[in-house]
Parts: sequence; C-alpha cells; structure tokens
Amino acid sequence: MPTHRDQGAMRRLRGRRGRLIVAATAIVLLIAGIIVIVVGVNSQQQAPMPSAAAAGSTSSTASSTPKTPDPQTSTTPSASAPAPAPLTLPASPPTHIDVPAIGVSSDLLQLGTNPDGTVQVPPLEKDSRAGWFTGSPTPGQLGPSIVLGHIDSKEYGPGVFFKLGALKPGDQVSITRTDATVAVFNIDKVAQYPKNQFPTIEVYGNTDHAALRLITCGGKFDFTAHSYEDNIVVFASLASTHPA
Repeated sequence: MPTHRDQGAMRRLRGRRGRLIVAATAIVLLIAGIIVIVVGVNSQQQAPMPSAAAAGSTSSTASSTPKTPDPQTSTTPSASAPAPAPLTLPASPPTHIDVPAIGVSSDLLQLGTNPDGTVQVPPLEKDSRAGWFTGSPTPGQLGPSIVLGHIDSKEYGPGVFFKLGALKPGDQVSITRTDATVAVFNIDKVAQYPKNQFPTIEVYGNTDHAALRLITCGGKFDFTAHSYEDNIVVFASLASTHPA
C-alpha cells in the first residue's frame, strides 16, 4: 500500500472515485496506526484468519479437454431477454450492522475525514463499534460501501471485527439504513493481504453492482514496528432487501 508520504500526492486527485481510493488508502493505514498505540504483548489473543476456502481458492484443476455436449441439447444460441439490472438502492446512510456468523451487532458510526484529509476511524472504547466511511456509497448503492472496525486493543480486548477472518462465502451481512430498509449482503470472499501489497483498486474501485467491504487489521503483530502486518477484507454483494 502507499506510504504516508505518497498519500499527500494521491489526495490531490480529483473526482469522487479518486478521492474514495485515496481516502480508503488512508483508512487502512489509520486503522493500523491507532492499534499501534494500544495493543500490547500481554493483551494479545489470536484472531481468526481467513481460510483458503474463504478466499475462494481451489485445489481442483480444470480439464484441458472440452466437454462433449449432450446430443439432445442444442448448442445454438437462442434469443433471450436482456439480463436484469443488478439490485441497487437509493442513497440512505446506514445505522446498524449485523453479522450473525460471528456474533456482531453494532451501531454504525459515520466516519468522515480529518482536517488533514485523512479518514477518521472509530474511537477505541469498551463498546467497540464499526463505522461507515461517508465518502463511499451508502450500503445498497452502486459501488463499494466501506465499513471499518478495530480488531482489538490493549485496554478493551477484542474489538467489533475481532472474528472477521472467520467469515466464509455464503455468510450474510445485514445493514439497516435510515430509510428503514435492511440491505442484506452475501459474502463472496474473505481475503488477507500484506499491507505493502494491498490491492487498492480491487477493494475500493468501481463495481458493476452494490458491493460492501468490511475491513480490519490482521495477521501477525510486528512488535518491532508496533503494528499488524496484514489487513483482512470481506467482499460482499447485495442479495436482497426487506423492511426494518
């Protein structure tokens, strides 16, 4: 990922998407920076890390021989109606997040930017809460909506996203919005990235559907650098909606 020195140049980019990517880069660095201050040796618990299956990897190999079509099945393309547009919602700020598979139920803070242009992060407190970055689409809108949470702290122990790495494809995330709509997302994959190889465009770039990203720190804690070595990112897509 870009260094703090790089961020100054990146923030000069114009356009909403450019600002989102720049700010999002700062998000990851700030999460790490906050935890640097508060995590200590005697408070460490091992947070779950994403499995290979959660990351969408597979050990099977595709056959190099094309499959022969069934004799009774026509291979001639047929005219069909255009694919329906992906499910999206109008803008409405989120208020609450539920991730049943890991026992998360948290009010959502609204995280803006600091005077220096960096992105705010949730405060470190006993009632650890996640936060939605207001510079990203609201959950359900087209594009990646960004939600951040701490993994842990020395003073308060495990944070709201301590078990984020235990999620797997097919698990669901429900986000309640101010318009009394609940947006339900299906998790597509859970990935862990070294911070110096963070895929900024994949995480924060344009999507062709309503997407969600849950982000926290992860991996080993580097006691020399006083920070976690990796980031854990959950990728999810809007699957359905229902009234709150």
